[in-house]
Amino acid sequence: MKRIQDKVCIVTGAARGIGKGCAERFAVEGGIVFVCDRDGDGATAVAGAIAQSGNRAEARRMDVSIEDDWIRLIEGVLEAHGRLDVLVNNAGIQFSKTLAETTLEDWRRAMAVNADGAFLGCKHGVAAMKRHGTGSIINMSSTYAMVADELNIAYCASKAAMRHLTKAVALACAREGTRIRANSIHPGIITTPLIEHEMSEIVRKTPGLTRENLRTDWLRLFPLGFGEPADIAAGALFLASDESKYMTGSELVMDGGHLTH
Repeated sequence: MKRIQDKVCIVTGAARGIGKGCAERFAVEGGIVFVCDRDGDGATAVAGAIAQSGNRAEARRMDVSIEDDWIRLIEGVLEAHGRLDVLVNNAGIQFSKTLAETTLEDWRRAMAVNADGAFLGCKHGVAAMKRHGTGSIINMSSTYAMVADELNIAYCASKAAMRHLTKAVALACAREGTRIRANSIHPGIITTPLIEHEMSEIVRKTPGLTRENLRTDWLRLFPLGFGEPADIAAGALFLASDESKYMTGSELVMDGGHLTH
């Protein structure tokens, strides 16, 4: 038996990076995966590749900051399969900006995607899971929810909000007598298009800095070096599976040693 055989799963931000890695791993392990992203073509490509490999996936274009998109997504999942078992709130954005550089628009956008998106996913995902009284919510946070970085003001705040949201949702679901669990994952630096973009932006704004120098500086913070999406997907699979059925409100730190400093 595969580890999440026939579990119905939603993964947001799944057109690339960590979300793509989670969607692919879930499908290999027997999940029925909804690949969701603002990039509809990217989501379709990922779902198509999963289907071509003999596993099950469907693409959905959606913006996690828009509640109507969540309502349509959940309604479609329930209509097709009658249940929702796993939700990975992975979609996120990052601005590498100081306090002075961060605009109110930047702040609101980071909160809308990273915090509001996770809240809306939890709200509507839990409501769907209550049909059967079980399920797993996985919120993709960051080590920057635990330690601050002056160059990521909005990102740090939004990921910290996600961290505490997870605990509040976990407590609420347990107190209501369900077996719906909520846990957060806190990745370190993972080789994704988002990180590549952030590196380029920092180098562009910093006179004399090269990508090689920046990478060397970052590696000092992460003793095991840069991780891969598959590394985080393995943790998400554990939280999605029944192997973690006694785990809720917890933080799974997968950071290459970042928080050891």
